[in-house]
Amino acid sequence: MNNLIVRALTGAVFALLVLGAIFLDDRIASLMFGAFMLMGIIEFYKLFEHHKEVEIDWRLGTFFVILVYGIGISAIYQIIPTVFIYCTAPLIFILALTELWRRKKNPILNVAVLFMGAFYIGYPFYLLTVTNLTDSPTNWTDIENTDVFFRMPITAMLILLVWTNDTFAYLIGRLLGKKKLFERISPNKTWEGTIGGITFSVLLGVVFGLYTNNGNDFIYWIVCALIIAACAIFGDLFQSMMKRSLNIKDSGSLLPGHGGILDRFDALLFAVPFFVAWTWIYNYL
Repeated sequence: MNNLIVRALTGAVFALLVLGAIFLDDRIASLMFGAFMLMGIIEFYKLFEHHKEVEIDWRLGTFFVILVYGIGISAIYQIIPTVFIYCTAPLIFILALTELWRRKKNPILNVAVLFMGAFYIGYPFYLLTVTNLTDSPTNWTDIENTDVFFRMPITAMLILLVWTNDTFAYLIGRLLGKKKLFERISPNKTWEGTIGGITFSVLLGVVFGLYTNNGNDFIYWIVCALIIAACAIFGDLFQSMMKRSLNIKDSGSLLPGHGGILDRFDALLFAVPFFVAWTWIYNYL
């Protein structure tokens, strides 16, 4: 089957799964994000399984990341007291101390990779889950007696902006792409595709801005679209740089036509922290 068709079918099923969970129930969405985070962190650590210098125990790293993530989410759900969130910082340092007993050749390099997995994978998924639970400080739900045609969770809007950029950058790049964007890192990415992705992300941002909260957050969504498009580009390039340095094509094979979980979430992982930061800055301006 043509790779484009496989990619489209996989993307459609994946989109229905993710957006369906977000719209259906916060708890289901939290479990879904947690599952993706688990698969992503395992996938990340296993990228170094045959590395000549990095010798990490992926099970140990995964255990600590899941423990920290679980404490944070449990506190948000008020399953445990919120004060337990402060216990997550010592756990990260305990993870570093485990290298004292492993007696490997490059302990500092091992710790760096373990930390990177925690912050590159665990932290964005935690922010995504919290954002979905607490929703936006911009009060997107405050829509009454208006002619708007949708009510949408802000997490879904964030994800749609990322996917819009990815989809149109890919399509326009294939159709019109000639001038390479960053050939040393990603030979297939072009300026034409990049500009196309940004353009359609901004257009979707315009739609969100006009039809959300009576249009009062128009500037917020335009800036969101620009930030998310830029982050999606850099997230994709960073993932490409990492795979190139490890001499691999895809981070995994779970998603036909896309690769692994990290190949599908690379743009979102970069976008979430910047999106959250901009949302709170906007709220307090």
